[in-house]
Amino acid sequence: MLFLYNTGIYLYTLFIRIASIKNKKAAAWIKGRKGLIPLIESSLDKNKRYTWFHFASLGEFEQGRPVLEGLKSENPELPVVITFFSPSGYEIRKNYALADHVFYLPTDTKANALEFIRILNPEMAIFTKYEYWYHYFEELHKNKIPLYVISGIFRKEQVFFKWYGSLHRQMLKWVSHIFVQDESSLELLGNIQVRNVSVSGDTRFDRVAENILNVKNIPLIEEFCADKNIFIAGSTWPEDEKILHNLVKKYPDWKFIIAPHEVSNSRINDLKDLFTDHITYSAAGTQSLELVKRQTLIIDNIGILSSVYQYGKMAYIGGGFGKGIHNIQEALAFGLPVIFGPEYLKFKEAVELVALNGAKSISNAVELESAFLYFIANKQSGDIARNYIQEHTGATRKIIEHVKFNV
Repeated sequence: MLFLYNTGIYLYTLFIRIASIKNKKAAAWIKGRKGLIPLIESSLDKNKRYTWFHFASLGEFEQGRPVLEGLKSENPELPVVITFFSPSGYEIRKNYALADHVFYLPTDTKANALEFIRILNPEMAIFTKYEYWYHYFEELHKNKIPLYVISGIFRKEQVFFKWYGSLHRQMLKWVSHIFVQDESSLELLGNIQVRNVSVSGDTRFDRVAENILNVKNIPLIEEFCADKNIFIAGSTWPEDEKILHNLVKKYPDWKFIIAPHEVSNSRINDLKDLFTDHITYSAAGTQSLELVKRQTLIIDNIGILSSVYQYGKMAYIGGGFGKGIHNIQEALAFGLPVIFGPEYLKFKEAVELVALNGAKSISNAVELESAFLYFIANKQSGDIARNYIQEHTGATRKIIEHVKFNV
């Protein structure tokens, strides 16, 4: 099985190299790893024992961020190294103030893992939610370095629970402690004899609860809203936008804010063609008169969506016509009921909110309008959404209390 794993890593890297010829994200992935091990070795202070946080991408960073910031709050001198797998996380957070250093994660080969752990010699390692890398986990285990997985979520369909998943089960047994989101995950892991587990909940709830307390006003957004009812569509893809288009046309008394998941020129141009009565966020500063008149504001940058939700009455979250919905918790925290596509069953909070009538899943434009009208008529759905977030906070403190004695 290890041979197949190593072959998969090799083939994945080869695929990214080929894709990098035309794909900017793939090119950034390759470029960011050139000369990476020597760069890390020359950057680190050999007299420090760093706490290592690894995140797949930006979403996992936001999920693990409360734990990082909680540990730093209790120990401001704590040296921290962050690694990212994806360019979308690295490029946005490479200058994150609470980290001593931020790097890409070298590809998971035995040689890279051995060198990285030797150079970093971390005090502990904390991985968030999904990232499991065989050689890194093995080296941490061999060197008796505590390894924690936080906000873990497990489903019976995952490779850990298949007859051919022995290698991945071994990874779990190398983890010092796994903090899972729910009892179902705890039970699944118990069925494969993984006992170093406790239910802490999802740290993302702590993050979004904190965000609403510290949210900053965005004057341009306030000017666009102009006392109108606002519908916010966040992290959308073309499949989402096609059905949203009908809603925008049918309800001119509402204003719409569209924040696509990707903000490339081609994606923004497609949105401009689809939503004709639009203005972009980047142009709004020089066209204030147009800002008030337009029905649709297209967010053509990254990093403000979590604050934009404060202006909404309800939200649509994209991704549900693809691999799965994006983060719904940021909108829920501001008391916005949410709507999303059919691919949501892997997300515990989405399933529970649908059952509570704080969220609706839709498959087409007709169902979208029905959900829209339901939430207009049932304003208590917003309270359901807000209360759900508050009732699920507290995971960060549970994790910190467990791990801080190893720092």
